[in-house]
Order: sequence, then C-alpha cells, then structure tokens
Amino acid sequence: MPKSSRLGLLHNQDFGRLFVATALGQLGDRIIVLALPLVAIAALHADEFQVGLLAAMTSAGSLLVGLPAGAWVDRMRKRSVMISTDLARALFLLTVPVAWWAGLLTIWWVYAVALVHGVLTVFFDVAYVSYLPHLVGRGNLVEGNSKLSAIRSVTSISGPTVAGPLVGLVGAPATLLASSVGMAMSGLIAITIRKRERKPESSDHPQLAREIKEGLKFVIKSPTLRAIMLGDAIFNLFLVMYQAMLLVFLEREIGLQSVGIGLIFSGMGCGALLGALLATRVSKRVGQGTVIWLASLVTCPLTALMPLAQAGWSVYVAAIGLATLSMGESSAW
Repeated sequence: MPKSSRLGLLHNQDFGRLFVATALGQLGDRIIVLALPLVAIAALHADEFQVGLLAAMTSAGSLLVGLPAGAWVDRMRKRSVMISTDLARALFLLTVPVAWWAGLLTIWWVYAVALVHGVLTVFFDVAYVSYLPHLVGRGNLVEGNSKLSAIRSVTSISGPTVAGPLVGLVGAPATLLASSVGMAMSGLIAITIRKRERKPESSDHPQLAREIKEGLKFVIKSPTLRAIMLGDAIFNLFLVMYQAMLLVFLEREIGLQSVGIGLIFSGMGCGALLGALLATRVSKRVGQGTVIWLASLVTCPLTALMPLAQAGWSVYVAAIGLATLSMGESSAW
C-alpha cells in the first residue's frame, strides 16, 4: 500500500500542520485543567469558595460569548481567529508563572486568566470547527474529524499524566509555562498553513442580533432540542460543581500527590476515549435518543464512590466511577 494511502489526509501538508498544531494546543489545554486549579489550591491556599469561584470563571466564557461567538466568527477568517486566540491564550497563561516568580500572583489574577482563557477558547473552538471543511473539503470531513478527534483523545489521557509529575517537580505555577509553550507553538505552526480563506463580506451575513434570535427561536420551538439543551445545562452545572471540589478533596482530604491526581484525570480521559469508540455501536442498539438519557442515568450514581473513598487504594477504585462517568458522557454527546 502506498505511503500516501496509509497516511490519508496526513499526507496533505496543510492538514498535517493543523494536526500537529492541534496536538500541541490540546496537550497544553489538558495540562491547564489540572495545573490552574492547583495553582489556587496548593500554591495560593485558596479556600473552597475561592476554588468554586475559579471553576465559575473557567466556565463563564461559554455563558458570556457562547451565543454570539459563532456569528462573530462567521464574519472573520477562521484561520486568523485560531492563530490569534492561540497566541493570546499563551500570553495570558505565561503571566501566571511570571507573576508567581515575581511574588505578585494573587487569586484575583488567576480568576482573570481563567476568564480570559475561557472566552478565547470559545472563539478558538468555533473557528476550529468552521475551518476544517474549508481546509480539507466536505468529502474528506469525516476522515479529518476522525483524525483530529483521535489526537484530542490521546491528549486527554496524556495531558494529566504529564501535568501530574510536572506539578510535583516544579510546582503548579511553573507547569503552566508548559501550557503556554504548547499554545504558542500551536499558533505558530498554524501560521504556516498555506491555504487561505476568502474574507467574508459583511453583506454575506444578516445582522448579528437577528442571527442569535433566529437560532434561539429554532432551539426553543423544537421539543427535542429544547430537552437536550436543558438536560445538557443541568448535567454540566452539577459536573462543574463536582469537579471544582474534586481537586480540593483529593489534595486536602485524601492527601493525594499531584502524580496520583494526574493519573485519576488520565483515567477519566481513558473513559472518554472508550465511550467515543462505543458510541456508534451503543446508539445503534438502544437508539440515539435513548442513549442520551440512559448514559447519564447509569453512570452518574457511580460518582458517589469518590466522597466515600479513604486514603489508599480505595480512592483509585472510586476513580473507576469517574472514568465510567466520562465514558457515559462521551457516548451520549
């Protein structure tokens, strides 16, 4: 078999560059998931309320700009949005270790970085999804999405595994330097992608407010979409609450070191990967609509194992419940 056939889209230089940029950016992003909360918990000794507020700041980006982001990005070149948001995220993350080494880091600055990073990530994700069809064409979209999904799954497992030892070795603030470097390299590699988009004309799009209103009206009028949106919102609300206190519990109550915490988060990544692999098979067997509510109903109760865990082997048994939750979430959505 020719090498180009085995590689598929990876033989395309522009897609190969996007693939490498995705790997570096996703690795940096997965390190942030573990390192940024540990900056607050371990380095700044934040209390539970402050850790919860940090989780809120991390998620606030979707709430603040989630609706208009798609319409705004449609008015820009997607590749330019990806590059600028990657480099901006790298710069803001870099301020955390710099401020720490200068003795100036405060919990308020960590809040600001989490909020700005979240907003920029919303724009990056929207541009990223919209750019791929332009880069590879509609005919290659399934293969392109498959390869990029695979590398995201790999980084969701390897990111916490890398972050845990790094935090233990150099501390949480310095670990964010690795995230910053990954984001910066992702943006710089994306600059080398040669295929350019046509600049969208302002006349190509209706008014921004009208687009948002029409999108909301479409979702609200559809019973299926309305139920999915409400269920997703409730699920994510309580998931963020759970994850915000999970790190506090593992670090302070269980006394788990950063390496062990990283392993638990990597296990969640393994669960998500397994769920993605099983999603199509499960959906065909029980139905796509059924699997959405059944996955959460079956897997969510297992998260109660973690609050019951004690220091020692039982915490890793409880972590199986978290991996199962990730598997169910990935299968459903």
